Amino acid sequence: MTKMAGKDFTRSSTDATTDPIVTFIEEMKLYGRSETTVDDYETTLRQFDAHLGEAVLADADRIDCLRWIQGLRDDGYAPGSIRTKAVHLNRFYGYMAQVGTFDANPMVVVMEEMSEKGDSSPTRRHVTVEQMSEFVDGVKHPLRRALVTLLVKTGMRAGEACNLDLRDVHLDDAGVRKHRSKPVRAAIRDHPGTLFVDSTIGVGSVVHGEKRVDGNKRHRDTRIPIDEELRDALVRWLSVRPDPVSDADPLFVSLSRDYGERLTSDAVRSHVRSVAEEWGWYAEGAGPEENVTPHYFRHFFTTEMRNRVGDAYVVKYVRGDVGDVMDRYTHNWEELVEAPYRNNIFRLQE
Repeated sequence: MTKMAGKDFTRSSTDATTDPIVTFIEEMKLYGRSETTVDDYETTLRQFDAHLGEAVLADADRIDCLRWIQGLRDDGYAPGSIRTKAVHLNRFYGYMAQVGTFDANPMVVVMEEMSEKGDSSPTRRHVTVEQMSEFVDGVKHPLRRALVTLLVKTGMRAGEACNLDLRDVHLDDAGVRKHRSKPVRAAIRDHPGTLFVDSTIGVGSVVHGEKRVDGNKRHRDTRIPIDEELRDALVRWLSVRPDPVSDADPLFVSLSRDYGERLTSDAVRSHVRSVAEEWGWYAEGAGPEENVTPHYFRHFFTTEMRNRVGDAYVVKYVRGDVGDVMDRYTHNWEELVEAPYRNNIFRLQE
């Protein structure tokens, strides 16, 4: 019997109609997850359930998750073990939210912060521009190609990519104009080849009539140049994109079970994982030092552009990391951001 902080987290009931953990575990088995992986999931989820006490899993919030993680630290768990358990909990909530059993995933922001904290880790997998070029070239699926290219070329977070609407992307292309149901956002109307990331969107925000499940973690609104390679990937995706369900006209929508619905950050991670696994860049149980994830692309973008652009604040501006100098970079955007970006952005294809 496993315990944490003196609590028994073994459940006596295994009724799938009342226990979401049983539902999740049974479905993971149907997806072909290994017995070891399934056991690890159940151990973590029972542990977290015990931490909640009388509260139910569906009502857990971000603070509950943070307190549980702190409890693991207090009990002497190694950082790698804590991260693995956090990943398990995040996948559980992400999955249950995606299938409609839970309203939201309280681990989204927690995982973002844990990933950001590890961004400077020197043990991450080293990928050269040439290797990344081969990787992206091997992604033929239009949606995945557009997502991966966007993340690699901008360092954008997965949730920020999901919150993009077509009005936030100014592409001077006849095919794109045909698909556009709303005018281009005013902030980029005079800047063709640009996209806009809204810093005001948070988890639960209602934007253009749609409640958002992901938040944008930016200090200020950001305009990001679109280079030729990203433009081509986005145009190709938009040529096959289904009509969105939402009137907000999301840029990225699902092609699977939630056909036409706005893509979620969990779905983005799933898409990236699929292509990374095919390339041998992702393995179940491996940590951030080995696995290529959406956040890895943020790390890759940052490393490459810092080596190419003399002004470090340009990279921070594009990433959305700084607030103190944003006014200067916004008012002199063409000179201080657009020109350095376009002159230095790495090419993936010759």
